[in-house]
Amino acid sequence: MAIGGALSVGLIGLKAFIIQIQSFISPGLPYFSIIGLPDASLSEARERVKSACQASGFSWPQTRVTVNLSPASLPKRGSSHDLAIAASVLGAAGVIDTETLTNTIVLGEVNLDGTVLGINGLLPIMLHAKQRGLRRIIVPYANKEEAQLAGGLDAVCIRHVGELIEMMGGHAQYQLAPGRQDESRNMTDDDSAATSQPQDMGEVVGQEHTKWVLQVAAAGGHHLLMTGPPGAGKTMLASRLPSIMSPLDESEQLEVASIRSLCGTLANHGISDIPPFEAPHHTASNAALVGGGSGVAQPGAITRAHRGVLFMDEAPEFSPRALQTLREPLESGYVALSRAKGTTYYPARFQLVMAANPCPCGFGYGDGARCTCREKDRIRYFSRLSGPILDRIDIQVDVPPIERITGTPERPSTSSRDMRLAVSKARTAARERFQDQHWGCNAQAAGTWLRENTSRQAVELVNQALERRRLSLRGADRAMRLAWTLADLGGKNSPGKSEMMQGISLRTRAS
Repeated sequence: MAIGGALSVGLIGLKAFIIQIQSFISPGLPYFSIIGLPDASLSEARERVKSACQASGFSWPQTRVTVNLSPASLPKRGSSHDLAIAASVLGAAGVIDTETLTNTIVLGEVNLDGTVLGINGLLPIMLHAKQRGLRRIIVPYANKEEAQLAGGLDAVCIRHVGELIEMMGGHAQYQLAPGRQDESRNMTDDDSAATSQPQDMGEVVGQEHTKWVLQVAAAGGHHLLMTGPPGAGKTMLASRLPSIMSPLDESEQLEVASIRSLCGTLANHGISDIPPFEAPHHTASNAALVGGGSGVAQPGAITRAHRGVLFMDEAPEFSPRALQTLREPLESGYVALSRAKGTTYYPARFQLVMAANPCPCGFGYGDGARCTCREKDRIRYFSRLSGPILDRIDIQVDVPPIERITGTPERPSTSSRDMRLAVSKARTAARERFQDQHWGCNAQAAGTWLRENTSRQAVELVNQALERRRLSLRGADRAMRLAWTLADLGGKNSPGKSEMMQGISLRTRAS
């Protein structure tokens, strides 16, 4: 009985698991089957693998070939297991010695001519392999740069199935397409930096108060709603928020990079300490926002914004159903997507920033002289942002129009560098305060802790706002979190009455 084996790694969301692949060549009519809950793309590996092996000089057995993917109870998807399937069949046929693949992960999609194509999700796979104590991995040459990111693994990059055969002591006959496989999926460091570097906050004319509000939001990890007329600078300000946020630490960088690897966008960013920024269009569907798809659900915009900013421009134009899907992730920090084949969990601890016009025409600010909207249209427009959603937004601020510009400003605009230094200092104070609770910022602090550690005078202001129905109980906790952030920015150990009054005022729009 001829059985060959190889190891691969599957992904359900970002959760990786080892797949043991065994191939059995037995007497019978020619037939090639793959069992063990493969999806459609993996079932199609039969034709890809067969053609690729033949293109490497291997004579495909004219008998029955059965490939089993274990554990059989977990769904497997994608074409990244092609190369491991090929290795197991070649081992069963005696072309290579499968003992040389012991404790080695084999990954890659194969083309009909035997070339090995790049895959998505390599980084989380490599991190899992390191945790399992594996030290060798065979990957496509197209993933060469990504394979070097994890470190601690002996990554062998190949271009063709024939190279795998020769590496394992066999003999192959193949020819590489000239120049084709030297193309890398990853960009150069210069290109990566150019696409990832956010613009400076100092480029925004005026809006110093709104910049200060953004600094407060960045320091405490607070969600934010900006309301103002078209052209006031809401989008410019929001797009520059990552430039003032505290840099990601090493573990957070790997989290973000793993998500980008799974989505196939790591080549555009690399591993960076700049928080991600996602800005879906207002026509985005529920699946585009939270993730979805048949079989194993794929990540959406809120997962791609993990550890960074999810910016929803023209927020009232999003469908009410899409907006409501944000409610649970805003509280829990993750999204659970249930499908027939199981439930997939994705991280979604993002900072939500919304921008909205005051009315459909956009000019219903100030005295509203330029506004052409009917009163019921104004009410209907902004009511698309439901109460439960608005109650989860920590800060609501009006962004007024710029009334005058000058050739030379009276004082230089606040730069991202100065704001980031203040934010990082406040974040450090919060982390030191919450080191026993393992909270990273004030926005994650529990209401019980806040009520127990905030001064009685400051809490009394919150109680007064509750009595006047200015705040809900959830809003009261969020106002206290804002007060603690203001105290951190001011270099204080705890918030007083002044910080609490500011925190409460930031909870409600002035208009």
